[in-house]
This record gives sequence, structure tokens and C-alpha cells, in this order.
Amino acid sequence: MMNWMTETYHANSAAAEYWFGFILNHIVYVVCGMTFEDLKPFFRLERASTAKGGFAKIRIRARVPELTALLPRAIELGDESILTASVANKGDGFEKVVVERFTAEQWAKNSVPFFADGDATINGVKVQIKLNGAELTNEKILRKYFG
Repeated sequence: MMNWMTETYHANSAAAEYWFGFILNHIVYVVCGMTFEDLKPFFRLERASTAKGGFAKIRIRARVPELTALLPRAIELGDESILTASVANKGDGFEKVVVERFTAEQWAKNSVPFFADGDATINGVKVQIKLNGAELTNEKILRKYFG
């Protein structure tokens, strides 16, 4: 299941690269320009609750030693309070901070699917912006659009 999901996601993703964020010691960091292969070691296969359908989902869950190893490549963005200063959840907050810091655009929440466009275009490159703990994709979405 994990192989099918990761290969289907990757084959259909509109993003050329991934910007991965994490919190370490209450500080928010971003690693820019990661490839899908760079992110794969952090993928964890999980399941939605039975009440929500019990489908498989892939989350990005890097552990502290893995995050520490990323620090030399990371850019410090600020205290973790920046993630919830103006939005309801940390994932949206992270996307907002990245978009507004690295583009001239004002961030607005949208629901554009991963296969239609990236979360942002930064320096002419379509990127997916993911915070540690985020869902990458799930079986329900992949089966709906890609069989």
C-alpha cells in the first residue's frame, strides 16, 4: 500500500520540489528545495479512524534525530508562535509564513489539489509546503482521482 500510494502521489504531483518545515526547541525552520526522495524517509503509513472510513494515509513524521540532521540545511523562520498568529492551525500558518516570506504574494488558504498545482510558486518553481506531522496524501483521494 505504501509503495502504491507514494508512487501514485509522486507521478501525479504538480510540484517540482518540497519545502519542509519543522519545530525544534520552539523554533520554526524550513528546508528549501527538497526532492520527493529527500522526504521519503520521513513517510509513515497510518490509518484514519474507523468512523472516518479507516483508509490508509501517509503522514510526514520526522523524528528529532532526523530533524537535528537537517539543521545545517535549514533556514530559521522564528518562534513557533508565528504559526498560529493569524490562522487556525500550524500547517496553514507554516504555509502562510513561507509564502509571504519567500514571495511577494499575500497568502490565502485554498483547496487546490496536489496534482493541479503546487502550494506556491517560488523563484519560478512549483513547491509543496509541508510541516512535520502533515498528511501528504491518503488512499481515498488517490483512489478517487487515479484508481
